[in-house]
Amino acid sequence: MSSQLDLVETTEAAPARRGRRRRGGGDKAGPELFPQKPFKQPRHIYKPVEAVSADELESIHEASMRVLEDIGIDFLHEEAKEILKTAGADVTPGSDRVRMDRAMVEELVGKTPDQFTVHARNPAHNLTLGGDHIAFSCVASAPNAVDREGGRRPGNQTDYRNFLKLAQFFNIIHCVMGYPVEPVDIHASVRHLDCVSDMIRLMDKVFHIYSLGKERNRDGLEMTRIAMGLSEEEFRKTPSVITIINSSSPLRLDTPMLQGLIEMARAGQVSVLTPFTLAGAMAPVTVAGALTLQNAEALAGIAFTQTVNPGAPMVYGGFTSNVDMKSGAPAFGTPEYIKAALVSGQLARRYGLPFRTSGVCAANTVDYQAALETTLSEWGAINGGGNLIKHAAGWLEGGLSAGFEKFITDIDLLQMLAEYLTPLDVSEEALAIEAIRDVGPAGHFFGTEHTQARYKDAFYAPIVSDWRNYETWQEAGSPVAYDKANMLYKKALEAYEAPALDPAIDEELSAFVAKRKEEGGAPTDF
Repeated sequence: MSSQLDLVETTEAAPARRGRRRRGGGDKAGPELFPQKPFKQPRHIYKPVEAVSADELESIHEASMRVLEDIGIDFLHEEAKEILKTAGADVTPGSDRVRMDRAMVEELVGKTPDQFTVHARNPAHNLTLGGDHIAFSCVASAPNAVDREGGRRPGNQTDYRNFLKLAQFFNIIHCVMGYPVEPVDIHASVRHLDCVSDMIRLMDKVFHIYSLGKERNRDGLEMTRIAMGLSEEEFRKTPSVITIINSSSPLRLDTPMLQGLIEMARAGQVSVLTPFTLAGAMAPVTVAGALTLQNAEALAGIAFTQTVNPGAPMVYGGFTSNVDMKSGAPAFGTPEYIKAALVSGQLARRYGLPFRTSGVCAANTVDYQAALETTLSEWGAINGGGNLIKHAAGWLEGGLSAGFEKFITDIDLLQMLAEYLTPLDVSEEALAIEAIRDVGPAGHFFGTEHTQARYKDAFYAPIVSDWRNYETWQEAGSPVAYDKANMLYKKALEAYEAPALDPAIDEELSAFVAKRKEEGGAPTDF
C-alpha cells in the first residue's frame, strides 16, 4: 500500500477558508436530556475478531481473483472500458465484459491510501478514515419517514431537513452518507441541488453526494468546493465529500456508478465501493460464496479508480447479508450478516483499505427486533474493525423507512458503544487503594471522597433507558422507550442551532443553484 495520504491534515496547513466557526449545536444544548460528550471519533482499542483463518481468508481472495480473471465483470460504460483497456485489462470486443489478471488488480489496489482525512466545513468535524478510527453515519436513502404522530409517509423536504438537524445536533453522528430520507416532493431533476444546499447550510459535518449521472456528481462537487472555500486545485488535493458506489450484483458496474467513480477520482474525492450482495438472491446462498462475489466486485471497482487517478482515496465496502428464503425479503442483524461483516473487515485489512460496514435491521418498528438486530449489526461492525459505519441511526424496515424515534434509540446505542471503546482508566487514583482502606470491611463507598469527586460522570448516563424502580416508573405512567424517544427527538429539534455560514459562501452557493435550476438541473433518464 502507499503511505498515508497526508492531505491538509491541520487547520493551520489548510488553504484559507471562509466561514469557519464554533462547534455544532449538539455541543451545548440540553445536557439534562441529552448527556453527550464532545465530537470525537471513537477508536478501535480491541483487536478485530478474525472469523476465518489466514489460509481461509486467502482462499476467498484466490476465488475472487479467479472470478476477475476467468469470468470477468461487465462495465456498462464505454469510456471506462477504454480506460481499462489502455491500462492492460482484457476487454472483450463488442461486449461489456472486462477481465483483469491478479497482478494488475493487486498493483492497482496497492496504489490506494490506507488512511486519509476527509475535511468538513468545520475543521473540528474533520474525519480520519482508516487505521483504528471509527465514524458513525445516520440512516440514508430511505424512501419513507416514520414517527408516532405522522405514521409512515413518503419522504419530504421537511422530514429530510429534520433528520439533518438531528445529525448535526448529536455529536456521536460524525457524517451523513446520503439523504436520510428521500424528499420526493422535490423534482428529481433539481433535488440534488436543494438537498446538497441543505446539507451545507444545516450541518458543518462531512457529507455525501449521490452518483446518479455525471451532472449530479459535478454539481455536488462544485457545491462542496464552494462550501469549503477552496480553489479547484486546492479542492483536488483536499478530500471533502464522499460518494457510495454500489455494484449491480452479480458482476456488473452500471453507467451512473462508473461515471461517479470517474468524476470523484478525477476530483480527488472519496468513493466507497460497496457491492450489495444478498446471499440466496443476487449472490450465492453460502456466506463464503457471497463474500467471494463481494470481494471480486469491490476490487474491480477500486482497481478501476486507480487507472483514472492513482492514489484516489477509496473505501472497501461490505454489505453482504442473507434473505428470508420464504419471502425473498432482505434480512439484517443475522448471524450470517455478522460473519460476513467480520470477514469483510479481514479482507479490507488484507488490502490495506479503510472498511465501510453498517448498523441495520429488518424491523418495521422500534421494538425488540429492532434493538436486537441493530445491536448485532453494530457488534459485527465494531468487531469487524469498521471505519465507516453507515445507517447507524434511524434505519428501519430493511432501509425502506427512516424512523425519528429509532434515531434516538440508536443514538443511545452508539454512545454506549463509544463508551465501551474508551480505554479503561487504571491510574493510581482509579485503583482506589486509599478509598478501599478508608471504607474497610463491610462498609460502603457512597459517601467516600473518592466517590463524591467522580459520581457525576463515573458511568454512562443513558438518554432512553429508564433506571427508576418499578413503583416510581408505574406512578409516572409506565412509559416505554418508544414514548421517551418520541419526546426526545422533538426536544432535540427544538434545541438545534444552525452552524454559521459565511455570507459570501451562502451567496455563491445560491447563485450556483439558481443557475443550474435555470439550466434544467440534471437529466432524470440516467
